[in-house]
Amino acid sequence: MTKPTHTPMMQQYLGIKAQHPDMLLFYRMGDFYELFMGDAERAAKLLDITLTQRGSTNGQPIKMAGVPYHAAEGYLARLVKLGESVAICEQIGDPATSKGPVERKVVRIVTPGTLTDSALLEEKRDSLLMAVYAQQNKLGLAWLNLASGQFWVCETGLDNLAAELERLQPSEILHVENSRVQIAHTAVCKPLPEWHFSQDTARRALCQQFATMDLAGFGCAEMTVGVAAAGALLGYAKLTQGQTISHINGLQVYRTDAFVRMDAATRRNLEISQTLRGEPAPTLFSLLDTCASNMGSRLLRHWLHHPLRDRTVLRARLTAVEQLLLPSPASGRGVGGEGVLRGNNPLPSPLPQVGEGIRDLGGRKGVFSKPLFELVHTHLKSAVDVERVTARIALRSARPRDLSGLRDTLAMLPALVATLAAVPDRLAALASDLQLDPALSALLQSALRAEPSTVLREGGVIADGFDAELDELRGIQNNCGDFLLALETRERQRTGIATLKVEYNRVHGFYIEVSQAQSVNVPDDYRRRQTLKNAERYITPELKAFEDKALSANDRALAREKYLYEQLLDALAPQIATLQQLAAALSELDVLSCFAERACSLNFNAPEFTDAPHLHIVQGRHPVVETQVEQFTANDTRLVPTRQMLLITGPNMGGKSTYMRQVALIALLAHVGSFVPAQQATLGEIDQIFTRIGASDDLASGRSTFMVEMTEAAHILHNATAKSLVLVDEIGRGTSTFDGLALAYAIARHLLETNRSYTLFATHYFELTRLADEFPQLANVHLAAVEHQHRIVFLHSVNDGAASQSYGLQVAALAGVPPAVIKIARKQLRTLEQSSAAHHPQGDLFSMTAPVEAIDLPEIPEDHPAIAALKELQPDDLTPKAALAWLYEWKTRV
Repeated sequence: MTKPTHTPMMQQYLGIKAQHPDMLLFYRMGDFYELFMGDAERAAKLLDITLTQRGSTNGQPIKMAGVPYHAAEGYLARLVKLGESVAICEQIGDPATSKGPVERKVVRIVTPGTLTDSALLEEKRDSLLMAVYAQQNKLGLAWLNLASGQFWVCETGLDNLAAELERLQPSEILHVENSRVQIAHTAVCKPLPEWHFSQDTARRALCQQFATMDLAGFGCAEMTVGVAAAGALLGYAKLTQGQTISHINGLQVYRTDAFVRMDAATRRNLEISQTLRGEPAPTLFSLLDTCASNMGSRLLRHWLHHPLRDRTVLRARLTAVEQLLLPSPASGRGVGGEGVLRGNNPLPSPLPQVGEGIRDLGGRKGVFSKPLFELVHTHLKSAVDVERVTARIALRSARPRDLSGLRDTLAMLPALVATLAAVPDRLAALASDLQLDPALSALLQSALRAEPSTVLREGGVIADGFDAELDELRGIQNNCGDFLLALETRERQRTGIATLKVEYNRVHGFYIEVSQAQSVNVPDDYRRRQTLKNAERYITPELKAFEDKALSANDRALAREKYLYEQLLDALAPQIATLQQLAAALSELDVLSCFAERACSLNFNAPEFTDAPHLHIVQGRHPVVETQVEQFTANDTRLVPTRQMLLITGPNMGGKSTYMRQVALIALLAHVGSFVPAQQATLGEIDQIFTRIGASDDLASGRSTFMVEMTEAAHILHNATAKSLVLVDEIGRGTSTFDGLALAYAIARHLLETNRSYTLFATHYFELTRLADEFPQLANVHLAAVEHQHRIVFLHSVNDGAASQSYGLQVAALAGVPPAVIKIARKQLRTLEQSSAAHHPQGDLFSMTAPVEAIDLPEIPEDHPAIAALKELQPDDLTPKAALAWLYEWKTRV
């Protein structure tokens, strides 16, 4: 009995699969990518495709599932979204010359963090690959955007990992096997053996990639764990692409002190790019994103999550926004003209609105049709995603439509540069980056057809006239009919056979057909090809030569086009850095134009920066909430050293959280270089923004709602500085009233005495309002509301002083609590208010001049007259008058 064995093809498959055991293997067979055995079962469930069985190998039936290769991208996109990685195995051998299975190998690996194909990527979100490596208490992070070539590295503390993951939102995370670092994130995690994170190997690999002697020029020569993470990441990226990645030509060091830091809770609470429910809108990003290009949208998202502290850069952005708001030069007034000083920068007063006609600008009247930002956006709408196209050129995966789109974008640049001809400062620098060598555009214009085919294998990509050999092959294909007609005419004249025909069929190719009766008249150079009942078919040397040329012309033309396309990619490769610079300039110009459009449409104004410790907002608004309601009430905010904390009271639903968030969002927008939703905003230096707003339990980590709340509060108290903006909303709700009040009191005192941060502190503990008597730098404010016929009307205006009541029952009624329940609650509230002081006296937190432990109480003997009197006293039987008389009696005795 012979032992069952695998077929040669399955031996090949299993050998390749063994190299990629943890991912799906797309094994190319003809026009399909096939999956076998376990992969087939998994893919069938994930993709909802048919699972079949064919034949057997090693005595077992072969389970199979497959997808058409021309539709593979759609299936890959679905798998990547599900967190799967896929190895793409292609046929690289020639089936005609292969004696056994056609040679195959994995040409690339598709993972969630290494995507470059447009069909697999989200248009407005970067797909980041991150590596995490820790030694002792130091954490090294590296992250790569393979679709753009941006490569970053940093070193930080282990406790900052959650904040960094929330900031970057990576798609895939590489880490050491059995690492002690806990990664709590939705990204796909890929464990690697620790040798991948060797520091020496990493330095050599990085220096080789950047063609440098060392890493000093990138500012990371002294880094250890960060460089190790970067090296592991680079090696993994090369492995997945199966080639060098030439567009990664530098490493940037991320320094936290360059940005206004925000922890994970703050990013969630401010709903910068995702709502608290995990939805993409309504958020600050969804409101602001009117960018004309996808690369502009991605840069906008990046800026919002990376607010800058460098005021030189911020002022340059604000100046650019102001210039983009001015009428275009075509209106008869240059954008560099004088305006009215608003904030730190000149602005036309009032701002020109889209569609308005005549306006007095600087004493001269002129007619204009469009502000400059609108003209810029009109040009940018025709631009392709140059950033991602450049990456695909570097990886040699660019498709014909990528290059034709790049060609059209380059052709648009002169008009865009002309639009920016008169602008100074930052816009002038961006305009300079848009001026490329005309030879690059000319090459693409001459090489590509106006509308090339979607894929190269279909042909029709290279323009006519670009290559003589290709033109000849196309001529053979296109002029085949003319040649046959001409040959037929000549042969009829030569032979005198009027019924002679020159024809073609797929079985026998080209032939000359004559009737049986005329076959005796054919010339000697006719060679019989086929005999029919009533006719004979012949071939001549001339027709045979044409047949050989014509039948191979299509294949030769496709091969020639592929060769020329590869040559075109080779010619574009030296221009990678130039194209990356172009993409960066177009993206920034797009975002600045977006800021200008939003300022014009949403009535935003330029913020001012000051060196004094100062945060002053006049008529500030929450940009997102404002668009969701019919009427929004604007409010002022002033925080200075003598007014360091605002203690905010007022009813639920009164707008306390909205008011606090709008202050943080105004500060955030100012630090990305955008105008802000306020009549005026002046900001001193801000290093961090903290929020402690709302909370939910963290069951996965075994933390209750109150524990999450206290953890966030502890983080603020340990890290906030005098330059930080801190928002605290209703701290201490998750425990007993006394515990919560005591904690809220202590946290507020710590923020006032130790942190001294700019603080907005909202609370329902009215006892805290008495802190203003002890701390003059605390100001009580409240959100106004009025009660009418047991109903509450929210005024949403911020006024000085503490609120008079919390209106809890009225808010409950608004929420739909049944009237009967409200009635019982109202009765119980009166009872509690009347009896609380007698039965459950609450200690005065603010009467203590020293901690309880420090009070040395005298020992009172058991037989003391006062003790005996207290034991006999029955408080429930006393009237208020009798109780007062009792107290006076004992006061007299004392």
